[in-house]
Amino acid sequence: MKKLIVLCGLFVLAASVASAQTATPHVTKRQLRQQARIEQGVRSGELTPRETRRLELQQGKIQADKRKAKADGVVTPAERAKLAREQNRASRTIYRLKHNEREVK
Repeated sequence: MKKLIVLCGLFVLAASVASAQTATPHVTKRQLRQQARIEQGVRSGELTPRETRRLELQQGKIQADKRKAKADGVVTPAERAKLAREQNRASRTIYRLKHNEREVK
């Protein structure tokens, strides 16, 4: 009985370690915040339809790269760094497009 409990415990531990290697909670939270910033820009008229489309495509690329990083079961530090760089670039783009002189009329 004790062996069965130990084996179950090891299985749960192995499963949690495996999921931790593919977990990207910071990337996901940041994606949600950036999406909210884009939506706010659309509502306020700070983003034109063309700018919005560009930002949405950029967010889609980040999502595709995240899926690709998770595909092999391990998100390496290099993949995490790439995702962070992409999100930094996207954040700067969102800010720049929201604060330019173009407005939806």
